[in-house]
Formats: sequence, structure tokens, C-alpha cells
Amino acid sequence: MEKPDKREEIVRAALELIAVHGFHGAPLAMIADRAGVGSGTIYLYFENKDVLIAEIYKDIEDRIFSLIMEGYAPEKPVRERFLHLGTALLRYFIENPLDFRYLEQFHNSPYGVGVRKDNMLGQKRSCNVYRELLEVGVDGQVMKNLPLAILFALAFGPLLTVARDHILSFISLDDSLIARTVEACWDGIRR
Repeated sequence: MEKPDKREEIVRAALELIAVHGFHGAPLAMIADRAGVGSGTIYLYFENKDVLIAEIYKDIEDRIFSLIMEGYAPEKPVRERFLHLGTALLRYFIENPLDFRYLEQFHNSPYGVGVRKDNMLGQKRSCNVYRELLEVGVDGQVMKNLPLAILFALAFGPLLTVARDHILSFISLDDSLIARTVEACWDGIRR
């Protein structure tokens, strides 16, 4: 039982520190101190800091994928599926601000470049869902005929901005505003 607890403590400490201080502002010694373990203990679970950073990303991606797939019905019309995914994603981000802040830093760093390329190629489970939805929408002439990267940015980019503004307390999202925001994203990509 001790090992999973320590690993989880290391991951949690790294997530918290990196979300606040960035990748360079959270050295392994600081992470170890926050986790209540010796610096060498981190190396029992992670080969180096880059591996730790990648594992945290993978953990977050897995949590998001599980959440967005709850109640997802691939047989439903494209619009309904889009609204489901957009709403689930936005809710996840506003309910998990540390994860959101971590992902923002990750995707806007050299770590995220390879992941973004994989995402555009549909090599990640969660991205396959979005990619498939966008491809079906374009093929069915329900969505604008634009490159997938642009459709993804138009569809989900605004949700990231809105989530950030909610987390920073610039706006306060309630159920109605979340629904209207996701609907506005749909309006931006539909034909």
C-alpha cells in the first residue's frame, strides 16, 4: 500500500506546484518536499522529471476521457454529440482548475508539441472521439468544411478561454451559461 500512496503524493505535489509555478519553477527537490518524500524517492517511480510531466498529462487525459464518455451516445446526431462533449469538457475544467492550469502550460510548452501532432493525427483515445465527430460533421455537411485543426480550435478553443476566465473569477458559469456557451461554439462550426 505504501508505494501507490507515495506515487500519488508525488503526482499530486507535482501537479499543484507546476500548475502554480510552471515546469521550471517546480524543481524535483521542491516536489519531493511538498510530497513529503526524499528527492531520491521520486526516481523510484519516475525516471526523470520529463517522465513525471508526461505521466501527469496522461493521468489527466485519462480522467477527462472517462468523464466525457459518460453518457456519450455515438449514434446520436452530430449536434447532440458535440453539445455533450463540449459541456462535459467545460464542466471538467471548471471543476478541476489545477488540471486545467496544468494542461494549459503543457500544451503551450515544448512538451505539448508532440502531443498536439498526435492529437491532429487522432492517435489519442480522447482525440479520436473529437476527430471522429468533426470528420462525420464535415462529411455529412453539418459542419463547415475546414481543416480539422481549425474546426477543433473554433469548437473547443473558446471553451478553454471561458474555463480560464471562470477559474480567474472574471465570469461565473452556471448551468445556463455553460449551455449557451457550448451552443455558441456549435454555431461557430455548423453549416
